[in-house]
Amino acid sequence: MPACELPLGTCPDMCPAAERAQRERERRLHRLEVARGCGGDPPRADPRRTVKEYSRPAAGKPPPPPSQLRPPSVLLATVRYLAGEVAESEDASRAEVASFVADRLRAVRLDLAQQGAGDAEQAVVLETALATLLAVVARLGPDSPRGPADPVLLQVQVQEGFGSLRRCYARAAVPHARQATFQGLFLLYNLGSVEALREVLQLPAALRACPALRTALEVDAAFREGNTARLFRLLRTLPYLQSCAVQGHVGRARREALSRLARALSTPKGQALPLEFMVHLLALDGPEEARGLCEAHGLPVDGRDRVVFLRAGYAEKGPPPAGACHLLVTSKLRGRTIEEVVMAEEEDDGVDRLRCPA
Repeated sequence: MPACELPLGTCPDMCPAAERAQRERERRLHRLEVARGCGGDPPRADPRRTVKEYSRPAAGKPPPPPSQLRPPSVLLATVRYLAGEVAESEDASRAEVASFVADRLRAVRLDLAQQGAGDAEQAVVLETALATLLAVVARLGPDSPRGPADPVLLQVQVQEGFGSLRRCYARAAVPHARQATFQGLFLLYNLGSVEALREVLQLPAALRACPALRTALEVDAAFREGNTARLFRLLRTLPYLQSCAVQGHVGRARREALSRLARALSTPKGQALPLEFMVHLLALDGPEEARGLCEAHGLPVDGRDRVVFLRAGYAEKGPPPAGACHLLVTSKLRGRTIEEVVMAEEEDDGVDRLRCPA
């Protein structure tokens, strides 16, 4: 059945009552969904905290009735609940929160795909869901214990979120209000990808001229060209969500910069650069991180806090160290919650949209 002929969902809750009851019986409630202060056995679901979990549609099975699908307004409220209450929860680790949020946002996308919501309504829900997922995943940090959060699965979920949103954009006759921002996030998340760049360059020229997408293209160009100074100068200026999107590429960019410096400066006696210069050039969080990064690549630091580039000394072992990225990512939160960041990005896009050529 074409999407336009599908009925809208009518479920008023974040999780249909039938699913809540079934998961109670089967003891499949997440601890973030259990009613507080209730010591019953089995644990009781809190209707205000229980969120519909993802369930893969069975082949050949008819679509669920409207009563089991949440309409766009409820889906948006669900995403905002996940961004506000769940993302900031102290009842679970950040890894557990990320895993929970990723699963529930996957169910949001499925509900949206199984009903006949308009493209504008879908775009708002998908954008808010994707912004929330990017922020929650970024807060894990490279050194956080992963626990139930599988980094590969989370990456798949982010890419699926981009896919759903970009298909929604492709169906529209005119660009959506926040399209430039999210197309830019797509390019930043896939930095260096030929396919991602090709898809972005095929967008209308007016869209590519918007500041958010123009900046993303500049970051991608600096990354491809190996222009380290320009790349990290641009990364310092990115807003929080854009920084979350590009975070996974920072370690690789720093390694490639070290490799180029080693090729240019290595001599038998060793040329040296001040450690503070490396901190500034690579936007590191301080001299200790710079020392650890250089020594991990076979570049010793002498007693005068200088990195020594000895011939044949540079080495790469394992994946690039990701680093804490406090300067480039975490500091840009500025005390805000994820929900506040997502809402602020919506307001900023309103200003950004005024600058886009008509």
